[in-house]
Amino acid sequence: MTIQFSKIGLIGKHAHPEVRSTAASLIAFLQHQGIEVILEKTEYSVSPDLPLPQASRDELGKHCDLIIVVGGDGSLLDASRAMVDFDVPLVGVNRGRRGFLTDISPQALTQSLEPILRGEFQEERRFLLEMALWRNNNIIAKSIALNEVTLYCGDIARMLEFELSIGSQHVYRQRSDGLIVATPTGSTAHALAGGGPIIHPAINAMVLVPMHPSVLSSRPIVIDANLPISLHLTSDSVLNPRISCDGQVHFDAIPNDKILIKRKAKELRLLHPMDYDYYDTLRTKLGWSA
Repeated sequence: MTIQFSKIGLIGKHAHPEVRSTAASLIAFLQHQGIEVILEKTEYSVSPDLPLPQASRDELGKHCDLIIVVGGDGSLLDASRAMVDFDVPLVGVNRGRRGFLTDISPQALTQSLEPILRGEFQEERRFLLEMALWRNNNIIAKSIALNEVTLYCGDIARMLEFELSIGSQHVYRQRSDGLIVATPTGSTAHALAGGGPIIHPAINAMVLVPMHPSVLSSRPIVIDANLPISLHLTSDSVLNPRISCDGQVHFDAIPNDKILIKRKAKELRLLHPMDYDYYDTLRTKLGWSA
């Protein structure tokens, strides 16, 4: 078959036995196709069972024409933040629990990958969020998120207070455990657990989900993703406010800090098998029609 990808980067925590086993099968298959395979070089990925060239994530992004992530959705979230600026497509092989993003099963590894390697796939673009933490008119922390940016209270069973603005308009002043700002990708993650709606990935929208608000009429809001969001921690927020990006990157905040969140211009490229069906994924992962 004619191969569309000549150099593939492999990302995964290969110290995990199941990931290492799947990665070994994957590498053998790719090498049989004449594809050069390069492992991500981290403390989790180095393995004597996989004697291959290794490179940093930046080097993978610059030199590979496809990245395969072996692991759960968390592994793909982590890889997405690292790879989005390189415009290299990602494929996810599921070795986790949910598998909303890593949609290729280890049992159907070669059957699903063969068509993708010869250019038969669905390409999907997902947008990310950019978060900037401002203090005294200076940016002190920045990150990006594929699923969500979450403002939350680091103290158990205590509320924080903040003001929310969307675009140039003030929305409300709220006391709650925090706020989840989610993309359509993240609408099936923590935002869903918090009572938010499922948003199709093709819709240019964000969902704002309050976490245990003191006013019961405070409900999730779906907004235009092109509008920036501003959260101002009031001087009454004397507890321990924190900010999380995808539940993997965390920052401490203090009263009077501002958090600005906006849609990132660069989009993530995801490749799926030709028979990929978003609604089938929802039925399977959420147990619909069971």
